Amino acid sequence: MQYRQLGDSDLNVSEISLGSWLTYGVGVEADKALACLDAAFDVGINFIDTANVYGRGAAETFLGEALKSRHRDSYVLATKVYFPMSDTDFGLSRAQIEKQLDASLQRLQTDVIDLYQCHRYDSGSPLDETMDALNRAVESGKVRYIGFSEWPADKIREALEISSSRGLAKFVSSQPQYSLVWREPEDEVIPLCADNGISQIVWSPLGQGVLSGKYDPDKPPPAGTRATSEEMGGFIKRLMEPGLLRAVQRLKPIAEEAGLTLPQFALAWILREPNVASAIIGASRPEQVLENAHASGVVVDTQLFLRAEAIINEAMAGASEPA
Repeated sequence: MQYRQLGDSDLNVSEISLGSWLTYGVGVEADKALACLDAAFDVGINFIDTANVYGRGAAETFLGEALKSRHRDSYVLATKVYFPMSDTDFGLSRAQIEKQLDASLQRLQTDVIDLYQCHRYDSGSPLDETMDALNRAVESGKVRYIGFSEWPADKIREALEISSSRGLAKFVSSQPQYSLVWREPEDEVIPLCADNGISQIVWSPLGQGVLSGKYDPDKPPPAGTRATSEEMGGFIKRLMEPGLLRAVQRLKPIAEEAGLTLPQFALAWILREPNVASAIIGASRPEQVLENAHASGVVVDTQLFLRAEAIINEAMAGASEPA
């Protein structure tokens, strides 16, 4: 496992990290979740990402129990705040950040969160107030560094200006959706972050599992996969277009040429970007953790990546054309 510095922080995180959205404490049985966590540590993964809203606290509670026997300095722990935890508890106001931070610390059974992230931008709270509350969290010692997920470029700039002008804690991480089938962060977010000491922590690097190659365009999705799940299937529906699924199948020989499985190839493509510090994987079986971890540190001919991009770009363009 290779490690990268997380933005302008002193955190070094594994290139592959373990996430808990739709899995631990929610969709995956506890023994299997523990096996995945153990496998992650076995292969050198040191970065664990979660959020208060995952299972309305269930994922944090699971991780708090599962991690309490491990030395606290053996892993980097990240969680998030913003989405509703009740009818009245949501957003990034000072009161909510203070309340939700304390609740997360209690569930995670720790005194400090290494990376505390704003799960989305909150248009209902003044940005000055949000940044001040995050700074107070850092000054209190409850949080080491701060980040955000899926913020628009103009709000990232505004937050950086507030931090700089007032001497507040600044963001060191961005958590966008990014993959061979979703490249939107390349337009503004990645260049802006690269210029300001902010690293990307990528969620859904396998395109909701589409880039695993397990979905046959001519057959129904396999039973038990995300595409068949009422709870987990919402995000994947837009990627289940037959033309795109056929294009993904055409990537398999390219991955084989690189000496990789298709998921490893897709993760290596993410890690080709210097501004990416880590790619977050979701795993329901330890074998998935082991396979994905092998994407770290691999060297792939750039021409193979370019061929893969051309195939996906053609399919995406076809999907967006009117019938």
